[in-house]
Amino acid sequence: MITTIQIAPGTRERLAALKSSRRETYDELLNKLLALVPAGDDEGGYSDGFRVGLLNARLDIQAGRVLDHEQVKKRLGL
Repeated sequence: MITTIQIAPGTRERLAALKSSRRETYDELLNKLLALVPAGDDEGGYSDGFRVGLLNARLDIQAGRVLDHEQVKKRLGL
């Protein structure tokens, strides 16, 4: 079953720039991107909630929304 999703034109352009070829579908591209979020490790599979948290944490790191060890210690009064 095929469905339609709504995305902004700018998002579509960014996705199009990631396609391997003109013939690659957006479904194929999105599945490749989703594969970048790990499903689990040697100890077992991750829950969907954990995977969302992991993705958000990686985005926080990329955006610089993190504290280093010394900043954490200072905020905790250690």
